[in-house]
Amino acid sequence: MQLHELVTTSAAVRATRGRLEKIGLLAELLVRLEPAEIPIAIGFLIGWPRQGRLGIGWATAAGPRPPAAVTPALSLADVDARFAALKGLRGPRSGADRHRLLGELLARATGAEQDFLVALLTGEVRQGALEGIMLEAVARAAGVPADRLRRAVMLAGDLAVVAGSVLAAGEAGLAGYAVQVFRPVQPMLADSAADLPDAMDALGEAVLEWKLDGARIQVHRQDDRVAVYTRSLNEVTAAVPEVVEAVRGLPARELVLDGEVIALGPAGRPLPFQETMRRFGRKRDVESLRTELPLAPFFFDLLLLDGADLLDQPLSTRLSTLDALLPVALRVPRIVTGRIEDAEAFRHEALERGHEGIMAKSPLAPYAAGRRGSAWLKVKTARTLDLVVLAAEWGSGRRKGRLSNLHLGARDPGTGRFVMLGKTFKGMTDALLEWQTAELLARATGREGHIVHVRPELVVEVAFNEVQRSAQYPGGVALRFARIKGYRSDKLAAEADTIDAVRAFAT
Repeated sequence: MQLHELVTTSAAVRATRGRLEKIGLLAELLVRLEPAEIPIAIGFLIGWPRQGRLGIGWATAAGPRPPAAVTPALSLADVDARFAALKGLRGPRSGADRHRLLGELLARATGAEQDFLVALLTGEVRQGALEGIMLEAVARAAGVPADRLRRAVMLAGDLAVVAGSVLAAGEAGLAGYAVQVFRPVQPMLADSAADLPDAMDALGEAVLEWKLDGARIQVHRQDDRVAVYTRSLNEVTAAVPEVVEAVRGLPARELVLDGEVIALGPAGRPLPFQETMRRFGRKRDVESLRTELPLAPFFFDLLLLDGADLLDQPLSTRLSTLDALLPVALRVPRIVTGRIEDAEAFRHEALERGHEGIMAKSPLAPYAAGRRGSAWLKVKTARTLDLVVLAAEWGSGRRKGRLSNLHLGARDPGTGRFVMLGKTFKGMTDALLEWQTAELLARATGREGHIVHVRPELVVEVAFNEVQRSAQYPGGVALRFARIKGYRSDKLAAEADTIDAVRAFAT
């Protein structure tokens, strides 16, 4: 397929407001792809090439362009091959080689194709073809039920891979997707409850667990081999030897566990989330950091045991199996109750131990990989939101020379864009200011006086007192007394809280 066909479809999708119309346009494109083009096209349309980041900064991608070609000549395979070449560049001349290869690619592109390629390289593809819409388009093009396709994608962790199977073989292409060791699945996610009585009213008798402010992990084991994956399915096995040792000692040949890992202080109280995440950023001297900052794993679910897929079993069954496998020290503390008095006492204990609050879960619910739903509910005492940094302002005084005041945005699920909610410079340590200045400058897309606009990629956890109605910001709401708790390096921007979730707090 020629690139201009995909670019034309992308423009049509961007100009269309209706979800069904978007799905129809994308499905029409998908059925015309050759098998090898499917992962390329899906990556382009959702704004994430299959090679990932290519090492091209905003200034390079958005800089001066060569004259545009008059006639479309680039194929999807041409662009994919050039992206692979860019990804593979290493060494002292890589910057110059990257600039040359990009220039050669853009010289072969028409004006519209150049605009699309630059947007793709800078993370600015915004046509509303989010992964959810793409999934439904694949389902329509392949003639398969969307819910079955969604489950296969959750288990495979990659829409492009599953799309290739179903577009080639239809529903038969879904047969091979089940829980497999060393193929991480997207984690089940939780909704939020306004308070504990609301959670108990919604669930009745519920499984209550301490809500740990740690890093979500998924651990796979087969015989002596153990692999540990993050919430975003990146492997971090080498960074967490404590987890590997604990799981290797369990009486099982094959398993997949879901849980959290957290840094605890000398008295067993949790350290700040940022301390836990220090372990994931270290590639060398892991053993020395392990001595300084040991991690403790806690598990709350079991997805596979010795060849038996447990995803469709009710939570109560999965937990009974988990309890028979794990010692108490490796389990997240929990109770099962329908009494609000017991639930309040359990939450009080969690808070007294320094944890965030509790989780409330339906004992009847299967494990809905990758889905956020009311079967799992977060009940946190402090009000927090996970928001995306849209821009930052240069600081003054002791913060001079560092990016300080953050512009915060919530995700609009309908468009994929981010809606500005307000600013804050509170809660930042000197170390955090240094780190975020470097990270934000690496994502800069433009400057406006003292404001640096950035690609919407970094997720930050923000505590606040209240959300009020406001005509100052486009979402109609603003945060009051917002303060930074820390960056959520385990979360993607697509997992940030939505503007609807923010409005639900509005007074």
